[in-house]
Amino acid sequence: MRDIGIGLAGFGTVGAGVFLNLEKNRALLRERMGRDLVVRKIAVKDPAKNRAVSVPPALLAKNWRDLLDDPSVEVVVELMGGMEEPRELIMEAIRRGKIVVTGNKALLAEHGAEIFRLATEKRVPVFYEAAVAGGIPIIKAVREAFVANHFRRMRGIINGTSNYILTRMAESGLDFASALSEAQAAGFAEADPALDVNGWDAGHKAIILASLAYGFWVPSKDLLVEGIEGITPGDIRFAAQLGYTIKLLGFIDACPDGSVEVSVQPSLVPNENILASVRGVFNAIAVRGDVVGDALFYGRGAGQDPTASSVISDLADAAIALDSPRESFGFIPHGLYGKLRPAGEVTSAFYLRLGVDDQPGVLARIAGVLGESNIGISSVIQPETPEGELAVLVLMIHDAPRGRVISALQKIRALDCVHGEPALYRVEAAS
Repeated sequence: MRDIGIGLAGFGTVGAGVFLNLEKNRALLRERMGRDLVVRKIAVKDPAKNRAVSVPPALLAKNWRDLLDDPSVEVVVELMGGMEEPRELIMEAIRRGKIVVTGNKALLAEHGAEIFRLATEKRVPVFYEAAVAGGIPIIKAVREAFVANHFRRMRGIINGTSNYILTRMAESGLDFASALSEAQAAGFAEADPALDVNGWDAGHKAIILASLAYGFWVPSKDLLVEGIEGITPGDIRFAAQLGYTIKLLGFIDACPDGSVEVSVQPSLVPNENILASVRGVFNAIAVRGDVVGDALFYGRGAGQDPTASSVISDLADAAIALDSPRESFGFIPHGLYGKLRPAGEVTSAFYLRLGVDDQPGVLARIAGVLGESNIGISSVIQPETPEGELAVLVLMIHDAPRGRVISALQKIRALDCVHGEPALYRVEAAS
């Protein structure tokens, strides 16, 4: 039985989970694979640090370059986090012919084109199942199981922290700050939760999925990414009154002209849509292909064991690749698509919340601005307002190009009867 030598770069929550589960399920892996996955070296910043997971001291190294210099390490697992140092490690590992496994979504989103260009040149595979949706095998499905499909669309709840916050706001009436504090206390949100709540954690994942599906690397600078920081308990209540649940969604669509829409936005999801029922820290990704039809992937999107499961899945593929060289090295570019659709050209329905003076004629003035822009209103909510306070006006807007709606909103904000920051959220279709 062939041993496969593994080097772990980083030994935080996920790295420790990979090590523990490789040890715990060694016999099972050996029986299923016919190979033994053996950790040869672990690069950590401080080898003398006390750790919750017991590791033989001989395995620890202070410099990740030790993994590259060790001829017994055939597969390098990058779990360091960050950008520049992991990029340097991965590029050098590829140059030396060592297979790479990584879960670094931000790195792949920003530097994927460069990494896979070198991987193809050197004929060294790069595996990255853990980069999107934790333990859900969505990368393998898009790249392999659905290889015969043109992807019509994907919808994804791909950030567990934001989904937990929105779930708690909906179920317990918490405001955003209270729900975030609860998520941090429960260990579901980082001390600095910026990338989770501002949408960019999901944005990086959407870039990876879209790039795999459509054969070109989507430029992050052109992506529309919005977070959940501005959502209020009132928005949650109004959405429920209208038959919707608010979720942070990743949108990945093939457009008729060959362009591709990729965005991350807080969105009103109809309650009959299966994504509306995804609660807590769970992730879900709905995929529509022209051959397979509709498929749904659901599971934990983060955490030690789910993410470790994906890393070990990649290690199993890496072991096979060592003995059976392949022609695919993690990403296959093609020319059937190749252009990101500008966000302003994407058409959808919208939810608009405004703070306005409680006086006659206000709704008519706002409706007039929308009408001049050829934007229709499907329904209006205006709850009773205590005397002397601003009124809340909620408009559900018919399908319209986002750019046209944004332009009209700028004119509405300039009206002397409109006050404060408006909220504009996309409205998703029922299916």
